[in-house]
Amino acid sequence: MLEIIAAGKQAMEKSIRRTMGRGAASRALTGMRDCVTAVFPKRVYIEGDELYHAMLSAIRSARRSISLETYIYADDAVGRRFSRALAERAESGVKVRLLVDAFGSLGCFPRRTEKELRVAGVQVRRFHRWQWRHPLRYNRRNHRKLLVIDRHYAFLGGFNIHEQSSRVHTGSERWRDTHVHFEGALAREAEALFDLFWYQRWRYHHALRLPATDVLASNHNSYTRQRLRYFVDDILESARLRLWVSTPYFVPDQHMQRRLIRAAQRGVDVRMLVPHKSDVQLTRWASCAVYAKLLDEGVRIFEYLPRMLHAKIVLADGEWCMVGTSNLDYRSSRHNYELNLISADPALCRELEEHFRRDLQGSAEVHHRGWAARPLFQRLVETIGWLIRGWL
Repeated sequence: MLEIIAAGKQAMEKSIRRTMGRGAASRALTGMRDCVTAVFPKRVYIEGDELYHAMLSAIRSARRSISLETYIYADDAVGRRFSRALAERAESGVKVRLLVDAFGSLGCFPRRTEKELRVAGVQVRRFHRWQWRHPLRYNRRNHRKLLVIDRHYAFLGGFNIHEQSSRVHTGSERWRDTHVHFEGALAREAEALFDLFWYQRWRYHHALRLPATDVLASNHNSYTRQRLRYFVDDILESARLRLWVSTPYFVPDQHMQRRLIRAAQRGVDVRMLVPHKSDVQLTRWASCAVYAKLLDEGVRIFEYLPRMLHAKIVLADGEWCMVGTSNLDYRSSRHNYELNLISADPALCRELEEHFRRDLQGSAEVHHRGWAARPLFQRLVETIGWLIRGWL
């Protein structure tokens, strides 16, 4: 059930403190861990071709509605397959909605493709188009990747719709990513969260239904952004054995750095898995700028070598996990709109941990001694990246 947030920033902050105050997220997580409610069946995808096949099959089976939002929708071989499937369903009378981010799909989602989809009956919107009257709004991007079919099946994660994630089209250089499929009431919640963006009802939020094994955490307004931050904080604070994080853009603010360091200082096995090859070099420079501080305090950092790592995963003690669209950087925490699944599903946690272990086998650990000996030029570009971290 939708709840309206009190108008004004001060009222919002009071509401946040009242309903999700210090420790409330911890109690919620404990309730999730000890919950005996039904666990929604899930499937994890780490290969783009398998995911796209499953998504396209679900689209072709749709009878009532298709809701798709993505950061990048490319008019390439992968994107055209989706366009054909969406158009065919729309022509058959299915309600089809497509929401693409204006910045993320800039230059790869042409107006020609948009027009063809509209002619077929697909409702298409670009999120936050450039406007001279509101230039800063263009910096607030919809980074969510969500597909909901008939309000019953849903796909959520880090995969965009483009050839870069396909082995067939990109080969060994394809991006390494993670998506999850789920059904039932959780999919209906995902549809409701899609509707908030489609109808621009960002002042509203969904009350969390606890106890529950799974929670969909959005950050579309001040309340939900702070609520997501509380959840992440308490996942990090609750870890006692291991805290493993995979993120493609690792530019943590001071708050997040302190959380990771505290975990390492209390004996938790803290491992950060980040890409060695990045599609945004400035972000990699900014990321490297925090390596030394974290290594000094016992945080272990691994760089994934085979290809671009784009998966966004948080794992704590095999009891909790978070998978979705959020990166550990300034943009996700302060600017972008994100959506994540926070779960205490033991099977999901085990599977994601197994994928993390396999990724570590193809990674190289960054050691403090070797990192301290890096050349002066590298230190200089790291400083440049860190100075502009808020805009990356």
